[in-house]
Amino acid sequence: MAIKPVLKMGEPLLLQTAKPIEQFDTAELHALIRDMEDTMESLNGAGLAAPQIGVSLQVVIFGFDHNPRYPRAEEVPFTVLINPKLMPLSDGKEDDWEGCLSVPGMRGVVPRYKQLRYQGFDQYGKTIDRTVSGFHARVVQHECDHLQGILYPMRIQDFRQFGFTDVLFPGQAVMDD
Repeated sequence: MAIKPVLKMGEPLLLQTAKPIEQFDTAELHALIRDMEDTMESLNGAGLAAPQIGVSLQVVIFGFDHNPRYPRAEEVPFTVLINPKLMPLSDGKEDDWEGCLSVPGMRGVVPRYKQLRYQGFDQYGKTIDRTVSGFHARVVQHECDHLQGILYPMRIQDFRQFGFTDVLFPGQAVMDD
């Protein structure tokens, strides 16, 4: 449908809790998801949350076969996840670098649960229930944070590991999330 502009950190909508979807399989929901897909694809994103394009609804998309921005990341199945619930499967966390289309040009080390179970619905109202780990778990947590008004810098514990991508990784082709 359309590539939408991505809101940047500082926009009040990115700090709000998104509203749950109440009706599935509607023309409006399908149009939103198409816009999100077009936007994510145009930016080689690993995921995108509806609030990032100015829509305060609990809808995230994520997934890729191979992403040039994350060459070492394992494949993540393309998923539309609505009204998600995340349940960590242990207290184990892992630190890794993250970026975000809403925080362009920057990267930071963020602790995330290594394994989790997530539940929700697809755009047709079909139940999704998965147990995941690794990059898949990280992407889900990152995108679902957007639905709670949380941007990844809010989770950084050591600000010595936060900065501009071109300074942190000079000469490397590291891009935003």
